[in-house]
Amino acid sequence: MSKQIIIFGIGKIADVIQFHMREESGMSVAAFTVDEKYITDKEFNGLPVVPFENIEALYPPDKYSFFVAIGYHDLNAVRAQKVQEVSDKGYEVISYIHPNSSAPKDLVVGKNCFVMNNVCIHPRVVLGDNVFVWSGTLIGHHSVIGNDGWLTSCCNIGGNVTIGNNSFLAVNATIGHSVTIGNNCFLGANTLVTKNLEDDKVVIAESSKPIKLSSRQFLRMSHFSNL
Repeated sequence: MSKQIIIFGIGKIADVIQFHMREESGMSVAAFTVDEKYITDKEFNGLPVVPFENIEALYPPDKYSFFVAIGYHDLNAVRAQKVQEVSDKGYEVISYIHPNSSAPKDLVVGKNCFVMNNVCIHPRVVLGDNVFVWSGTLIGHHSVIGNDGWLTSCCNIGGNVTIGNNSFLAVNATIGHSVTIGNNCFLGANTLVTKNLEDDKVVIAESSKPIKLSSRQFLRMSHFSNL
């Protein structure tokens, strides 16, 4: 019988991940935990919130598994640190792959990975430890995503791509075929990268500027409402 799960986190990420575990996969979450100084309520989603500092006393590692469900603060380094602390306490750190994720059978996944529903992952893909992949993302064949990464919704990653550790890809970021992205890189929304990037690079696409017409003026002039 599978162990019950402890989730580290009491924010929106933890809320989403518990929903998928419980409602989509029938997994049993026993409790939430965070560092004691961040506890503001004794319950979250109807489950107990307990201090991480003494979690072993209430939920021992031989009976419970762990998932660290916090965001991409400091390019995922905060989440990576908590995964290490959980491992140091002797817990099994699980990964979650949504049953409707279209992940191939040969997908290689490290610990504390989260793969949401409605993604498209080709064969021969490797996800390192602690990689989060949100819905709508495409990961092409023979691509390798390094440890502690975050792929926001609708990213497009071509085939044979390598992405380094501690990288973040925002909504609709696109990487061309056979491109290598270094460690600690930040790709903003709607960016297109077709050449290799060294470590610590930031790529940002300019935001679309609003036109001077009001929405009503635009509709009248464009006849958009007649389409």
